[in-house]
Amino acid sequence: MEKLSMAAALFCALVLAALAAAAGGEAAVVEHTFVVHEMNQTHLCNTTKIYVVNGQLPGPTIDVTDGDTVVVHVVNRLPHGLTIHWHGVRQIMSCWSDGAGFVTECPIPPGGEHVYRFNVTGQVGTLWWHAHVTCLRATVAGAFIIRPKAGKYPFPTPAKDVPIIIGEWWELDLVELDRRMHDGNFDDNPLSATINGKLGDLSNCSGKPEESFVLDVVRGETYLLRIVNTALFSEYYFKVAGHTFTVVGADGYYLTPYKTDMVSVAPGEAIDVLMAADAPPAHYHMVALANQPPEPDPQIPGFVSRGLVRYAGSSRNKTNNGLPVPTPLMPSQHNTMPSYYFHSNLTGLAHPDRHRVPMHVDERLFFALGLGSICRGTNKTCERGRSPETIVVATMNNVSFRHPTNASLLERYYDGRTSGLYTEDLPDHPPHPYNYTDRALIPPGPMEKALEPTFKATKLRRFRYNTSVEIIFQSTALLQSDSNPMHLHGYDFFVLATGLGNYNPKTDPDKFNYHNPQLRNTVQVPRTGWAAVRFVTDNPGMWYLHCHFEFHIIMGMATAFIVENGPTPETSLPPPPPEFKRCGSNGLTKP
Repeated sequence: MEKLSMAAALFCALVLAALAAAAGGEAAVVEHTFVVHEMNQTHLCNTTKIYVVNGQLPGPTIDVTDGDTVVVHVVNRLPHGLTIHWHGVRQIMSCWSDGAGFVTECPIPPGGEHVYRFNVTGQVGTLWWHAHVTCLRATVAGAFIIRPKAGKYPFPTPAKDVPIIIGEWWELDLVELDRRMHDGNFDDNPLSATINGKLGDLSNCSGKPEESFVLDVVRGETYLLRIVNTALFSEYYFKVAGHTFTVVGADGYYLTPYKTDMVSVAPGEAIDVLMAADAPPAHYHMVALANQPPEPDPQIPGFVSRGLVRYAGSSRNKTNNGLPVPTPLMPSQHNTMPSYYFHSNLTGLAHPDRHRVPMHVDERLFFALGLGSICRGTNKTCERGRSPETIVVATMNNVSFRHPTNASLLERYYDGRTSGLYTEDLPDHPPHPYNYTDRALIPPGPMEKALEPTFKATKLRRFRYNTSVEIIFQSTALLQSDSNPMHLHGYDFFVLATGLGNYNPKTDPDKFNYHNPQLRNTVQVPRTGWAAVRFVTDNPGMWYLHCHFEFHIIMGMATAFIVENGPTPETSLPPPPPEFKRCGSNGLTKP
């Protein structure tokens, strides 16, 4: 990769600063210090060691305005390495600060420190941040709020905005959970869902209900709920009894207002909704319920957390007349169709002068998302069909991504030292087309066994600068029937359409929304369905693409996109900033 001089890097920084200033408003530098450490927390009669930032669960909220520069000093007091990823931040010309472990940097070592510095311009709404090494994001995570300049929303200004962080409570140590999944053991499950770190009163210890998250409201006011799914394993349905929502944004962009009584939020997604406190003053339950497909394992336990909306001046005994607090009626745990309809009904808030959908396509990719298997040990042949001789892996076009463990893809690419680390031949299409959504492929059988064999490799895809790319993500039924929340770092893509069954290249393009599609960094590819997205490669660097189910990441449903430099200094990735720390021989950053 051609390197830029420090003068050119300074020029790029000045250009970005000028763009932020030209956009209007006074930009600020917002600084935070994140101390990542262990602490004990007791739930369900057991004390568990967890990993947190600054003693908080969820972690601290970063609150900035469009155009600001963010500086975060991370101090790692854990006994193992980690990185922090700024999920959904475009990182224009700042790929070095993306925080994707072994993709854009090596982990911060125990006792080490690192500084992330980046600008946020052109995005407004809710994003989030999280650890990006092992399973630590289950507790090392928090909201990232970007406010509009001058506080001007395209909807009435809410009385208050409240992050609603939906997560999971794991009694198993998260580092041990990661180790087990890397060994091919995927039998562990969380004990409960959480809302803002609280298990809720449906969980109890010795008959005493767990603490619930409580949202205090005033009748007649409207509240902006910033709902983020930080869970490792599940999509969640979210409802509040007696109330409805107006969806107004997602993933840092405005949406056309959409009224609903339930929000469906997949891992990695952030959904902004307005909730009017217009019910009779009382207490009302909010519920977050995980949904899982019924196949292949209908016995997966239900994960649920219950919180409370509490009106000012109300008393449970007085205002509810001694009756139980209303609880919303939730869908079946195994009914995934409400998620499909919710996501399909969302559209972007159209802006004629910006966020135009690229109508010309330079490169078309079709990614089949499924499972496969590799033989254990050094065996070249083995029995298939979920045999003990195999390890089940996740694939894109029958390639299971082998994550580096001692080098940063970006650093080696920038230095031109890529030999033996990766290749750039990720297939554009599956090697053998088949009926991707045939439910007969879920249990082991003759057809499934023929498609199951795969391999591990670090295969990437390279794009020239300013290439218009279309990707069809196809969820398959091969050994499973999960949905797939696909997240692309460093970019937002237009979600042109989603559908059920196999994508039809002759008829399904007629369904594409070119007028006001959603602009998202994470697209929920439906269970045994498909999603069509389009974007332009205008941000050079090394960008991680992966499913946001943690087990799918570890199993290999991932890759990285290389985007080449453009023709000018301002369209080229600057050199690493002074605070960037390179990888050492042990796979951690150097002191």
